[in-house]
Amino acid sequence: MYKIGVVGDKDSILAFKALGIDVFPVLDKDEARKAVDTLAARKYGIIFITEQMAELIPETVERYNKEIVPAVILIPSNQGSLSIGLRRINANVEKAVGSNIL
Repeated sequence: MYKIGVVGDKDSILAFKALGIDVFPVLDKDEARKAVDTLAARKYGIIFITEQMAELIPETVERYNKEIVPAVILIPSNQGSLSIGLRRINANVEKAVGSNIL
């Protein structure tokens, strides 16, 4: 069975702990990259990462986009959305369906 983890700044991800999700607070891109790679190696099936942190490590996020597991899903932080996650969803829908139906 796969686990779920979330990576981002402490203030944005702490609430996930109440839902039983493992939280991994990070401060910079090196910590974010290491956390995502560690979670992938530990067989986490879903890794949520704040858009702000994902923006710092695009090559790492893209590497896992090519894999089936883990699913790396971008979420807004407590500072708001950068719309990166929404753009990725639109691109994936367009790739799967052939046109953007959203």
